[in-house]
Amino acid sequence: MNAAIHLLRRASRSSVRIEATIPERHPSAKILGTARVGSGSIVASEGLILTVNYVVLGANALSVTLQDGQELPADLTAMDLTSGLALLRVEATSLPALSFATSRDLRLGDEVFVVSCIGESNFRVADGFVTYLGPFDANWEYTLDRAIMSSALNPGLGGGAFVDRLGRAVGVVSLSLNTVGRFTLGIPGECYLDHRDELLRHGRRKTISPRAWMGVFCHTMQDHVVIAGLLPGAPAERAGLKQGDVILTIDGRGVADRRTLYEQLWTHRAGDAVHLQIFRDNEVQTVRISTVDVEEYFA
Repeated sequence: MNAAIHLLRRASRSSVRIEATIPERHPSAKILGTARVGSGSIVASEGLILTVNYVVLGANALSVTLQDGQELPADLTAMDLTSGLALLRVEATSLPALSFATSRDLRLGDEVFVVSCIGESNFRVADGFVTYLGPFDANWEYTLDRAIMSSALNPGLGGGAFVDRLGRAVGVVSLSLNTVGRFTLGIPGECYLDHRDELLRHGRRKTISPRAWMGVFCHTMQDHVVIAGLLPGAPAERAGLKQGDVILTIDGRGVADRRTLYEQLWTHRAGDAVHLQIFRDNEVQTVRISTVDVEEYFA
């Protein structure tokens, strides 16, 4: 255990606190607020920091606090709305970078640690075990082919590191969950490592075509998908979709769960029209939605 403590102390030196200010006019402000705080990890000694995108989405001012208390302005370097990650950069050198690895060698039952920065020279660590490795879909239009879930309770803020017993980050903390034994969701390390060069070169994922996006929040209920909310000004709201609508089909294909809805939606490119058959007010209706590129919506 002493070795594990040593490794975690070393990993904690790479943990930073991120503060973001977002204009009220930005589409994300109504949902995520205009003042956000999160964690991040230094992944290159030249000032590169990895975090989750919802902390910094739409920010016009960013600052990073290092473990020595030094506060630095930061710039958004890259945003990956497909995986949910973001890269920031600060003007600094010789920073303590955290070693990153893929999650592909993780197995159920492996011990992992969640590291979170909560302020100047303060960090928290929680330990637990890997309790799930596999597909994940969220109530917004987002999926992971291989998510990490752990029994460790996130001790702080989103964007911190999932660390293995070798002291390597194998993922990034995304969400705190409410399922027993699956308290923390992690984005696997390969989502960063596999696309790092592309993100640093272009600031985004350019090797994938912009896929269709509607701007809905939804959940699965009794083999149907129910609309739980709509992003303001997004295609779904403009098309007249409403909270409580039950989606029966997309382009004539039945959808029994939201992952199927997303996968069918993503067979289209951004800008394509999709047709949803919905159930509302005891009748079936058809709604035509002109999709957009999510990056353009949040630009």
